[in-house]
Amino acid sequence: MCGIAGIFHREPEKPVDPQLLANMAAIQYHRGPDGFGVEMMNGKGVGFSHARLSIIDLNENRGRQPFKSADGSLLLAHNGEFYDYQRIRTDLTSRGARFRTKSDSEIILHLFPRFGLDETLRRLRGEFAFALYDAKEDALHLVRDRFGIKPLYYHASDEGVVFGSEIKVVMAHPAVPRRFNNQGLLHQLMQVMVPGTTAYEGITQVKPGHVVTFRRQGLGYEIQDRPYWDVEFPDASFHQGPKSEEESSETVREGLTEAVRLRLEADVPVGCYLSGGVDSCSILGLSAAMRQQPVKAFTIGFTDAAYDETPIAKEMAAATGADQDILRLDANALYGHFEETIWHTERTIYNTLAVAKFLMSRHVREAGYKVVVTGEGSDELFAGYPSFRRDLFLHGLDDLPETERRRWEAMLGESNKLFKGAMLADDELDDPFLTDRVGFTPSCLQPWLACEETARDVLNRDRLGLLADYKPGHAIAERLDRAKLDGRHPLDRAQYVWSKTMLEGQILTWGGDRVDMANSMEARPAFLDHHLAEAATRIPPLHRIKDRREKYVLKEAMKGLLPKTLYEREKFAFMAPPATTNKDKWSAMMELAQDHLNDQAILDSGLLDGAGVRRLLAEAQSENTSRARLVQLDAMLNHMLGVQILHRKLIATDIPALAAERARSLGWIVKEPAVA
Repeated sequence: MCGIAGIFHREPEKPVDPQLLANMAAIQYHRGPDGFGVEMMNGKGVGFSHARLSIIDLNENRGRQPFKSADGSLLLAHNGEFYDYQRIRTDLTSRGARFRTKSDSEIILHLFPRFGLDETLRRLRGEFAFALYDAKEDALHLVRDRFGIKPLYYHASDEGVVFGSEIKVVMAHPAVPRRFNNQGLLHQLMQVMVPGTTAYEGITQVKPGHVVTFRRQGLGYEIQDRPYWDVEFPDASFHQGPKSEEESSETVREGLTEAVRLRLEADVPVGCYLSGGVDSCSILGLSAAMRQQPVKAFTIGFTDAAYDETPIAKEMAAATGADQDILRLDANALYGHFEETIWHTERTIYNTLAVAKFLMSRHVREAGYKVVVTGEGSDELFAGYPSFRRDLFLHGLDDLPETERRRWEAMLGESNKLFKGAMLADDELDDPFLTDRVGFTPSCLQPWLACEETARDVLNRDRLGLLADYKPGHAIAERLDRAKLDGRHPLDRAQYVWSKTMLEGQILTWGGDRVDMANSMEARPAFLDHHLAEAATRIPPLHRIKDRREKYVLKEAMKGLLPKTLYEREKFAFMAPPATTNKDKWSAMMELAQDHLNDQAILDSGLLDGAGVRRLLAEAQSENTSRARLVQLDAMLNHMLGVQILHRKLIATDIPALAAERARSLGWIVKEPAVA
């Protein structure tokens, strides 16, 4: 895993400043502290830079990127991992390819000329984002992996294109604006983003499973944004008729085993994240079986017992003989590192779990590990969230007997009470635009759509006026592909919407890459192997959730590896405790609020309304506020702190100057030729 950056001028004769490229690499030093490189193509108006985290091919000089093809026509900068690359290398070598490094990245330079971009992407397996400039076509391709595990952003203007692995990398170019857009700001306060957007004016992200191509034509260039992969559930009729549970379990077992095996390959030690959930326990169990030696298992523990999963994690670690390392976190630790976490996430967070994961990735690096295998993606594939059970019950079980219906209603009423207001809405909400597009308003979006009124109440009055006719639900619905929704089973539709919104916009950003790579630590989510995902979409909905048990098929597939306690228990959402229900955490949050939510700070940023902020704080301290509302207000307070911190750190800070200073302090100074 690494950080990439680049510039593509509209005018090919315009030279690219190599030091600016080095500065863009330096501001993402945390993504790649093991070295950097700068490479340009003379007379083409294009240049890339790369900050390297060495995982495969540890030779500093041999594995240095950006890479040029042997004939000089291709320029590549790659972030991520291509699994199964050794088999691909063997095949390419038999076709006459001659490799200059042991890097997995180099396969692109041999696949692309032989097969073209579409076939190249079909053969790639893993999590990745890369930029490829093709001099023969005079075209720049920006590519992001199928689920959006690795980030990639760009700014396109009349002058050309600036891209990078993080928003601050793009902002390090002095021509890129640094300001919020009003729609993005509202969505930051509501938590859920419109797919493919950011909160920043003029900065776009490459969508998961997409290629964005910039091709020079005449005096300008054209932009083509197209998908090369998407989550594809079958028509609902595919699930009709009896299906074998054993076959479904075997499909999961085989697919996950292969995915874990591939992700254990590295030239450095590989550990595992271990919570008390079936996902990470399955990963650890498989890893231990393959390694046949103790696996290092890293666990987050919270001092609030209601949110702590370490007892089950300990049981799993003991069962596998893992070398367990538990990091316990309290309120002061979580809010004491809130600002630092926001600098890396570049978006707001509704829960301090992001801070916990940031601190854990630091702890992992300090323990001497660069790579861990994680359990993200399991809930998405096998319907693990309480929102999925609710949607299945409400929209996919019309023929339930009355006695069973009452059991479902009782279970849903009791399920995850701790998380009402965040993961589940307190009351049902119907958004007409989403209902038109999906057939119903997915439960996963309801708690955040329910925040719209509160978000508008705390928004700056001038900005609010410009959003009078804006409908967040409509904006989200318009980005959902109707062709992937129509005719699908209701549970499939709910899972598809989650994958396009919460998975990419939350779990894989502030819960994944951004807080992991903040400490130069690579996380590998085995469940998001696309071969496994494609197989999972064809597993019957009632094998994913059976008899009110979520992730039934996964538990059956991993039954021999899981402790009995975990196999039998209900899904427990992994979250940090909210500040609004915890006295110590509230005090820690208010220390930050004194700095970022005071009248002068609010006036300086121009993002929030002081009176609205005061009303929300008063409601959060009222004894008459329900627990579900307190959980919702906790999220809103975190979002308000987040936008204020983002303004101070990204908008009000001179990012180009900061990037230049980082480069000087690191000694990343480019002299001709333009390679450090």
